[in-house]
Amino acid sequence: MSLQNVLTKVLAWFDNSNVKVSDNATDSIDWMRVIPFILMHLVCLMVLVVGWSPVALWVALASYLLRMFAITAFYHRYFSHKAFKTSRIAQFLFALLGATATQRGPIWWASHHRRHHIHSDKDKDIHSPRHGFLWSHMGWFLCLKNFTTQEHCVRDLMKFPELVLLDRFDSLVPIIYAFLLLFLGQYLEQAYPEFHTNGSQMLIWGYFVSSIALIHCTLFVNSLAHVLGSQRYETGDDSRNNWFIALLTLGEGWHNNHHHYPASARQGFFWWEIDISYYLLRLMSVFGIIWDLKPLPSNRLYSNLIQKAAQP
Repeated sequence: MSLQNVLTKVLAWFDNSNVKVSDNATDSIDWMRVIPFILMHLVCLMVLVVGWSPVALWVALASYLLRMFAITAFYHRYFSHKAFKTSRIAQFLFALLGATATQRGPIWWASHHRRHHIHSDKDKDIHSPRHGFLWSHMGWFLCLKNFTTQEHCVRDLMKFPELVLLDRFDSLVPIIYAFLLLFLGQYLEQAYPEFHTNGSQMLIWGYFVSSIALIHCTLFVNSLAHVLGSQRYETGDDSRNNWFIALLTLGEGWHNNHHHYPASARQGFFWWEIDISYYLLRLMSVFGIIWDLKPLPSNRLYSNLIQKAAQP
C-alpha cells in the first residue's frame, strides 16, 4: 500500500468524504479502518492500570445507558423507522448524542438498517448470521463494501445538512466526548478527592469500557437475536425475541416483534416484555419533546402467529 493510500485511509477515519462508493466494491476487510476498533478494545485493558472507583463505575453505567437510549430510540426507531415525530432541534441533539456511541452517523446507520429490513436473512442482507456469525456481529461494518452510506435508502434524511455534516465527521463526536470525560475526571480529582477518581480512570471506564460494551450489546441484535430466542410471528426471517438482549439494549431484544411490525414505537408488545426505551419515549411525549408515537395496530397483535397457542 502506497503512502498516499495510507494517508487517504487515515483521513477517512475523520472525514468520510475521502471514501467514494467506487472504492468499496468488495467484502474484504478494510484493515486500516479496523485499527481504531482493535485499539479501543486493547485500551480497555488499562483498567488494570488506572484501577476503579464507585464514581467511575457509575459514570460508565450512565454513559452506557444514555447513549444506548440514543441508539435504540433515535438511531433505530426514529431515524430508521420514523416511529414518532420530533422537532428539528431535538432531532439533531439526539443524533449528536447517538454519534458519541461510536457507531457512525445517523444517516449511515439508518441506511444500512433499512436495507437489512428489506432483505432480512436473504442473500442481500448485509449482516445475517446465515453468512457467518462473526460477519453478522462485526465483519459487515469493517469491510470496504459497507463503509459508505446508501443514500438512495435515506433521501428523507439527506435533506438535513446538519445531519449530513454529522455523518461526514462522525468520528470527531466520540473523540470530543472522550475528552469531556477526561476533563470531568480531572475536575473531580481536584474538587472532590474523596471520590478517588481521576482523568485517566474516567476516560477508560466512562468512554472506552462503556463504548465497547455498548457497541457489542447493540451488535447482539444483529447476531444473537437472529440465532437465540423464541419466534412468536412468522416474519420470513430468523428474527427472535430474547429477553436478555432486551434488558441489555433497553428493549431492542424483542426482535421478532419488531420484524413483525417495524413501524411501531414499541417493541415489547405485551406488558411483561420490558421495553425501557419505549417507556422513556412515552415520558418524553408527555413533555412535548416528541409526539405521534406510532402504535401497534390491534389487528396486528395476533396476526401471523406461528402457533395460535402463543396468544396469552
